[in-house]
Amino acid sequence: MVDESLLLAIAILGGTGKEGKGLAYRWAKAGYRVLIGSRSSEKAVKAASEIMQLLEGSSSVVGATNLEAAEQAEIVVITVPYSAHRETLENVKDALKGKLLIDVTVPLIPPKVSKVQMPAAGSATQEAKEILGEETEVAAAFQNVSHELLLGEEEIECDVLVTGTSKKARAEALTLVAAAGLTGWDAGTIENSVVVEGLTSLLININKQYGSTHAGIKITGVQNQ
Repeated sequence: MVDESLLLAIAILGGTGKEGKGLAYRWAKAGYRVLIGSRSSEKAVKAASEIMQLLEGSSSVVGATNLEAAEQAEIVVITVPYSAHRETLENVKDALKGKLLIDVTVPLIPPKVSKVQMPAAGSATQEAKEILGEETEVAAAFQNVSHELLLGEEEIECDVLVTGTSKKARAEALTLVAAAGLTGWDAGTIENSVVVEGLTSLLININKQYGSTHAGIKITGVQNQ
């Protein structure tokens, strides 16, 4: 029997960036149909082609504008820099009604990216919810996973914390975490995303202090079922 979840299309807005490509690679490898979104369709098509080459053409990855990708997908993931977060969401707001948005954005504000700096809404994910309204479910995930690990073939030790507007939204996001080959944890309501996003700046600081590029987190003392 075919796993019906794999028939879903996942759009990755800002998918031409490093994190977006890493997630696209993982999900396409798992059998999902992936749409790479970008403000430039040319850049999106190029990124999709690069991922297809890594997968030796065995999966479905196509490029499109952010709006086209959002319209065609059942689940939408946003991986843009924080400076483009609000504008991107406002441009695709109508296309996201009735869907799930997984927000990977972290409110990093250069040059002090190792310092936690949260927006007035509390977090980028809460800001996304304010922009999109009640018709769109929102979850936060993947903020603390290095793109270098996502594009590699080795087992990833870093865990993924998932917060969101409902238990269902978090469950759907956790399914994609597992599909990417990672261990995910239901970290509760969307308000908790402030902690998840804030960890990114902390991990950046640790990377700088200890000469690494992919510090991560691991939950201990509890069994993940």
